[in-house]
Amino acid sequence: MNQEQFAAIMPYISADLVEMIAKKKSISENDAITKLYNSELYAILEQEDTKVWQYSTDMLYSLLEQEEKTGKIEFPDV
Repeated sequence: MNQEQFAAIMPYISADLVEMIAKKKSISENDAITKLYNSELYAILEQEDTKVWQYSTDMLYSLLEQEEKTGKIEFPDV
């Protein structure tokens, strides 16, 4: 995937994840955006070559939860 294609899909991935964070944590979308953008997961997600953007929204949320609880992210073997 080239950088232009990646840049085009990232807003959709982020929006889905923000919506899930807001719903599951009962927080505002703005707070969910802040939570996501300040996470290590988002820093990794922004890098196309990590391929983390291919994970489902549920998986990304699970990884974010793991980061919040343990302070680190352990990616599944896929």
